[in-house]
Amino acid sequence: MSDQVSLEPVDAANVTVLVDNFIDALLPGGEVAQRPQVAYDMWEREREQLVAEHGLSLLLTVERDGRSASLVYDAGLGRESAVHNMDVLQVRLPDLRAIVMSHGHSDHHGGLEGMIRRVGARGMPLVIHPEAWRDRKVVFPTGTELHLPPPSRRDLDREGVEVTEERQPSLLIDGTVLVTGQIERVTDFEKGFPLNYARSNGGWEPDPWIWDDQAVVVNLKGKGLVVLSGCSHSGAINVLRQAQRLTGEDRVHAFVGGMHLTGGIFERLIPRTLDELVAIAPKWLVPGHCTGWKATHEIARRQPEAYVQTSVGTRLQFT
Repeated sequence: MSDQVSLEPVDAANVTVLVDNFIDALLPGGEVAQRPQVAYDMWEREREQLVAEHGLSLLLTVERDGRSASLVYDAGLGRESAVHNMDVLQVRLPDLRAIVMSHGHSDHHGGLEGMIRRVGARGMPLVIHPEAWRDRKVVFPTGTELHLPPPSRRDLDREGVEVTEERQPSLLIDGTVLVTGQIERVTDFEKGFPLNYARSNGGWEPDPWIWDDQAVVVNLKGKGLVVLSGCSHSGAINVLRQAQRLTGEDRVHAFVGGMHLTGGIFERLIPRTLDELVAIAPKWLVPGHCTGWKATHEIARRQPEAYVQTSVGTRLQFT
């Protein structure tokens, strides 16, 4: 069992959805969700359209004692998708302190090159689990294969990126942001991704556990944890329990990101996952990316007051 860490509480945690699978330009805002402003001629300016894709990138900004700092969690699939959306949203990152990779699948690191060229390396760390460098593929029951190449270590070195490999939990931004590191698998129903394979000694071997899966956690002062998860390949409940165990804080204020409950193999996990979610009782749930429409609709039905619909460009304000 991992030792507890001392996670400094923050006054605010703001999450901007830079890349996700879904966009709705007419989606209304709400108590915590601020949507991009509608402009009179926005649909006449092709280059100023936000883009959605099968990928994820989140910008996390924490505020403490009047100061703010940011990190990027994942970089999306397309090389320029995240930076294009940053331009449309007029997002500037003068206070960017780190980039964190949730895991090595290409729909989470494909935009790294564009992101790093935009913000500059500047000795800024890229925090990544050592198994994220594995070359992978998904083999579907039909026999169709999908290649998921890892990030290029050579390209990152050429760009002068300071790569920090870590299996254990680590703290960033003056102790206010926790990277969970390798997540312990403690539930009896979250069994990984059985279709995932990794290259080994020239061949392919089953790689269901995807051990590089890691989340980002902030402790919102007086309210509990804000948890960001890329795909939750370790299981959404395992992710939340790891956050609680490492911080000693049982309250979960918000969960944002993917739960990987899409497709026939994972849809049978929806009832048990939602039972556990109801017991944990996050104040806010913002499922996106690979959560899947069946799980998303069930979350909205069972926890309507907590559910917030994701959309590219949304700014979530947790204060």
